Amino acid sequence: MRRLLLALALLLAASPAGAEKLASTVSTPNVQITSSFDGATLSLFGTIEPDTPGIPLAGPYNIIVVITGPLQDRVARLKTNNFGIWTNTEQQSFKQFPSFYEVIASGKLENVASPEVLEAEHIPPVDQAQLTAVGGDTPTALRFGNELVRLMTEEGHFEVTEDGVRFLSDTAYVAQLTLPSDVANGPFLAHTLVLKDKQLVAERTEGFSVRKTGFENFVFVASRQQPLLYGLVCVALALGTGWLAGVVFKR
Repeated sequence: MRRLLLALALLLAASPAGAEKLASTVSTPNVQITSSFDGATLSLFGTIEPDTPGIPLAGPYNIIVVITGPLQDRVARLKTNNFGIWTNTEQQSFKQFPSFYEVIASGKLENVASPEVLEAEHIPPVDQAQLTAVGGDTPTALRFGNELVRLMTEEGHFEVTEDGVRFLSDTAYVAQLTLPSDVANGPFLAHTLVLKDKQLVAERTEGFSVRKTGFENFVFVASRQQPLLYGLVCVALALGTGWLAGVVFKR
């Protein structure tokens, strides 16, 4: 009996005193795109809790949230001017490239996470381009990947927001996510990392979706599921609009 009690005592002593887990949620699980859609702002809430009830937590903590949009195949092309004619001379393909990617942190990345953690989680976003480049991590892939990330950053589709997570208490936080007006339609993932002393101690992934509704959704679905009908309707609308414009201006 004494040996059993001693073994239990040693086991408890070996267990981490501040083992953590994360409870999180997204303010809006479904973002609907209508004709008046000009972007959306979502709130990401979370609280850090002890993995074993009754055990006190020992912070301070930091948070990194990585939001990834629907994956798409992309092609980056380089245009050059040859004798006054612009032509595509080089290109690089990227498979399953995120249409949206944002990193929101509670401080500067190098101050809240170790280089090993950042590398394991593929942060910052430029790593995403190198990972998905067709042909591997080559100088061409790196050059085109940097340009692709730069262009998508200018469009608001790739972001790194340091000091974007606000702590409401020692263990509760909130982060704001802004989606652009031309955000891709489909499923999104928000992967949250809890860090202490620059090391990962807990993580959790939440999902939300962005989808078109009403007439926009009808056009989107028709263009992919019934391309012939979609093309005929577009031609009919163009002819009708042209005829109506001619009647109006003739008067």
